[in-house]
Amino acid sequence: MITLRLDPELEKNVQNMAKKLGVTKSELIRKSIAEYISKTVHPSPWEVGESYFGKYSSGQGNLSSDRKALLKTKLAAKRK
Repeated sequence: MITLRLDPELEKNVQNMAKKLGVTKSELIRKSIAEYISKTVHPSPWEVGESYFGKYSSGQGNLSSDRKALLKTKLAAKRK
């Protein structure tokens, strides 16, 4: 169990929002904390791979724009 002290204005905001949503103040605070934790604990995919993006350069500036043609050429070369 946790005891929480809020300033009067924040407590009034919590009370109003809980009433508006039809939940108890405790439920609103629990859900808010859970959502906050889930957003701060899990890094985004970009943050996870940021150190790897662009780390190895192929020297070709057209890989994304010509990907289909380049793949077709690679596959054709394998078949020969």
